[in-house]
Amino acid sequence: MIHEVTGDILLTKAQAIAHGIAPNDPFDQGLALALREQWPAMVKDFRHYAHQVNPKPGKLWVWGGVGGIRIFNLLTQEGEHGDRSKPGHATLSNVNHCLRQLRHELEKGEVSSLSLPKLATGVGNLQWSEVYPLIQKHLEDLSMPIYIYSTYHEGQQASEAGL
Repeated sequence: MIHEVTGDILLTKAQAIAHGIAPNDPFDQGLALALREQWPAMVKDFRHYAHQVNPKPGKLWVWGGVGGIRIFNLLTQEGEHGDRSKPGHATLSNVNHCLRQLRHELEKGEVSSLSLPKLATGVGNLQWSEVYPLIQKHLEDLSMPIYIYSTYHEGQQASEAGL
């Protein structure tokens, strides 16, 4: 069940948040920056993971924090590892692969609700009209509530039906 909501995703009552990043993401823009400020340990853990594994775009990295929050970091953007590397733009192929893996994780039944932004449309530079059908394809028929924060309003809690 997909619901579009308006508000601040950091105030979600959902058990998990999903968002797009690059393999070398510094978490210094958009939602990634806000998540870094809220959960700095996640960024430290991601850097450690990235140095160990050298993840590729199209993959998924899950982080669990205090209070049971889970963050699904979807590697939707291009980006090489290296000192001067910068995150690139997202691709529909990467988004598709990430959403397929996200569905697999959600089907395990360990998460009961999910919130996500207009995935890959900010820093990722994709068009929502191309991304939203992929979200529908992979997540629409799941039996959990999925909240897409289509309009951001800082400090405003969204009306999340069922939570």
